Amino acid sequence: MPPRTDREQLSSSKTGHGRRLTQTDREEIAYLKRLGKSMTVIATAIGFDKSTISRELARNTTGGQYRATTAQAESDKRTRAAQAKPAKLAVNSRLRAEVERRLELKQSPEQIANRLPLDFPDDPEMRVSHETIYTSLYVQGRGALRKDLAGHLRTGRAVRKPRAQARTRGDGRTHPLRNVVSISERPPCVEDRAVPGHWEGDLIMGAGNASAIGTLVERATGFLCLLHLPGDHTAPTVAAAMCEQMAKLPETLRLTLTWDRGSEMTNHAQIASATGLDIYFADPGSPWQRGSNENTNGLLRQYFPKSTDLSLWGPGYLEQVAIEMNNRPRKRLGWRTPAESLDQLLSEHDKPGAALTG
Repeated sequence: MPPRTDREQLSSSKTGHGRRLTQTDREEIAYLKRLGKSMTVIATAIGFDKSTISRELARNTTGGQYRATTAQAESDKRTRAAQAKPAKLAVNSRLRAEVERRLELKQSPEQIANRLPLDFPDDPEMRVSHETIYTSLYVQGRGALRKDLAGHLRTGRAVRKPRAQARTRGDGRTHPLRNVVSISERPPCVEDRAVPGHWEGDLIMGAGNASAIGTLVERATGFLCLLHLPGDHTAPTVAAAMCEQMAKLPETLRLTLTWDRGSEMTNHAQIASATGLDIYFADPGSPWQRGSNENTNGLLRQYFPKSTDLSLWGPGYLEQVAIEMNNRPRKRLGWRTPAESLDQLLSEHDKPGAALTG
């Protein structure tokens, strides 16, 4: 892998559990806090000590609100300020020489950092963290130590392997999604379908699972939105398409979303932060928990047959399909269309929204 930048290296530098808070961590904190979770629950879900979460919230909560983007911007500012300072090993030649000598003896950075206070108990200048040693060895522009010394480490690597890289099972699949909120915690009001704004979502797959189209179905009315996923259906692509689609809808229609546990929803915390949706996940192997979406996906196969290349269909065609589906009379709606039913519900609840009849 190529060497990482200062910012990438420092963002994964060690804290109580091995790295600093990242943008993704902060978005998950904001999401869980908005759901009313305690600091203990958030800390367990994110994988940090409770004290770290407490400091983060105290430092970056303004007017009762914690915003991930603001918190990350402040963190980046502090990081830039720290980077502007001369590296400790660069300015302290005696300390640098001692660290290099011990690295040549194949002592690890952790062993060196913890042994120095014992060997120099009365000399506070002979102190350095093991992370500073790693940074000096691996980060471009911060390297006070000789680069060849990296070869004396147990790994022998010339570049450092990221701690937080995605791990996979033996069959190549990624581990389950992090910090999901189960459908069992979804508010009871979602079940009665009386209020619009609660969605179910999934992907319909093309031949060989090489292409996909995202489907979003509003539970109360069956109103359908389709997500154009050009090129791939990875988590970043799905997140971008979903955020773009939800931005077209009034805020009152962005309440909850229930999805299955596919890897395409890895960025669910970012989606929740950007759209305002509370996102819940169905139990594994339980498609009936998203019955509205499953039924609609079956109807969509009239337009998008199985074992075909779904990437051939552009956004214009997807929009036309959604319009046709939203203007089909439905038995459960008293033969009204989803578009008519949604407009009526919005009107009954005195909530502003553009006409959605297409």
